[in-house]
Parts: sequence; structure tokens; C-alpha cells
Amino acid sequence: MQYRTLGRTGVQVSSLALGAMNFGKLGRTTQDEATAIVDAALDAGINVIDTADMYSGGESEEMVGKAIVGRRDDIVLATKASMPMGDERNHQGSSRRWLVTELDNSLRRLGVDHVDLYQIHRWDPSTSDEETLSALTDLQRAGKIRYFGSSTFPAYRIVQAKWAARENHLSRYVTEQPSYSILQRGIETHVLPVTEQYGLGVLVWSPLASGWLSGAIREGQEITTSRSTFMPQRFDTAIPSNRARLDAVEQLAKVADEADLTMIQLALGFVTAHPAVTSAIIGPRTLGHLHSQLAAADTVLSADVLDAIDAIVAPGVDLAAHEKYDTPQALLDAAQRRR
Repeated sequence: MQYRTLGRTGVQVSSLALGAMNFGKLGRTTQDEATAIVDAALDAGINVIDTADMYSGGESEEMVGKAIVGRRDDIVLATKASMPMGDERNHQGSSRRWLVTELDNSLRRLGVDHVDLYQIHRWDPSTSDEETLSALTDLQRAGKIRYFGSSTFPAYRIVQAKWAARENHLSRYVTEQPSYSILQRGIETHVLPVTEQYGLGVLVWSPLASGWLSGAIREGQEITTSRSTFMPQRFDTAIPSNRARLDAVEQLAKVADEADLTMIQLALGFVTAHPAVTSAIIGPRTLGHLHSQLAAADTVLSADVLDAIDAIVAPGVDLAAHEKYDTPQALLDAAQRRR
């Protein structure tokens, strides 16, 4: 396992982080399975566990809390808030009112008195940066969080938050958690240059592109990944963007074979090769998935392999740009452009 410094915090973290989104009803991972996955990941050298309040309605946090009993001090524990937690209109977002309440809920579910990294799951356009940063700074000073970060923020919002923190003498985001894979390289254009400029740690999610790069999806085979059951439109090869992904996967499989690598090693080795990336978050549902992903812990891709990947999916290109979560709402909703 490789270790890197998390931004400018001085905290050493593993190049692979354990994501717990599949713990609970979403991934159908039981408590015993989750505990076994956590134990195996920690034994393999992973020291970061990332979850969120909204994963299976809080069940993921509860399962992580039970799995880390007796090992809390060995873990950089991260969770997130701001996504809706039920139908109540104020049980979401990044207002002081909600963050103060929901952090206490997360700490209770996790069974801990603090988290190491508290992340704003998505930018909340209805809440000012000053409001959010002020609340997070107070929670940090209260000892309930050690650091805080953003997740899937557009580059301009990362810069705006830096300015707001400086202008108002508040603590700042020290990490960003964006989506990044061989098939979705858009963050190379703006987000990663900004995180490098400001010294943010970067924990990337979906490095296997929702299973497209797991090795289980190939031409002529039925797509049966867990994601395809509840997001079928993302795997319908009659859709041009999905056809483009499948064509890229076939070419990437040849690159992996020639380099004597699995697709998972190629995919994880690619994202961790970028100098701006600190860790890649893996989200195994089973021990088997975990072990196949741990095989990439020390994978270092050669320049020739990286060049071959660039020839298939060019730097800065998203093959499914419409799936990005950081697109300004004004581009998605015509009413917001014309009001």
C-alpha cells in the first residue's frame, strides 16, 4: 500500500480508501460482511473509511460504527452531509441549522465523538459559503470534526469557498471529493488544477466508473452489475454515450492484457497516477470485490500504458458528460437561464 499526505494537513492516508456506500440495503451488504470487509481492508493497509449520512438512510454509518469498534484510532474516518435525509425540507443542505443537527446524528450512528473529515456532499446553491464555513469552523473548534472538505464541487465553487474563508477569517476546505475515472476525465480540465493550486487533498470516487471498468462489462455479454439494476439508463448500449463507453472498454481491455494487468488494476492505477489525486475510493460489496481491488494497491502504470489510455480517452474528456453532478443548474434548467 502506498501512503500520501492529505493535502497540507500532514495526515498520512492510503492511496486506496474504503468507501461504504454499499453497506446496508443499497448494496445488500450485511453487518457481518461489512465488518469482514473493514477488517480485511485495514489489515491490508487501508486507513481511510468514507461514508455519508444518506447512504441507505444512515444504515451505512451505523454499520461502519459497529465494524470499527476497537480500531477507531487506526482510521481516518470521513463522512458527508447535505443530501436529503427524508422528506422534511430542512433536513438537507448546508445551513448551520442542518449541519449542526446532522453531525450529531452521524456521530451517534457511527458511535464516535468526532470524525476526522466532514464533507459537504454537494454544493448547496441556496446557502452562502459564509454560513456553511462558519458552522463548520465552529464544529471544528468544538472538537467534533478535525477537518472539513467538499465533494463534487465545480472548480469555481472551490475557488469561491477559498475566497469566502479568507475574507471572513474562517477555516477552509482541505479536501475535495470528485468523480474521476478513465471514462470520466473532465475534472482534469479545471478541478484538479485548482486543487493543486490550493493544496487540497483529493479523494476520488467511482474510479471503476460504476462498474464499467471492473472487467465484468464486455462486448457481447449481458450487463448484470448491481448498478445496472437501479440505473439501467447508464448501461443501455443503445444510448450513444454508453456505446462510446463500451467501445472504450474493449480497447482498454487490450491495453490491460498487453500490460499483464486486470482492468481493475488499470483503472485504479490510472487515477492514482495523477499527481493531484491523493486516494481512490473503492466501494466493494463483497470480500471478493475487495481483494480484486486491493490487487491494485501497488500498481504503477508505465508511461507507455498511460499514453495508450490517452489515445483511447483523451485528457479532460467525459464520455458521459450528462452524468456529471457539478454542472451548473442554469445549464440543465432553461428557466434559470431565462428568468
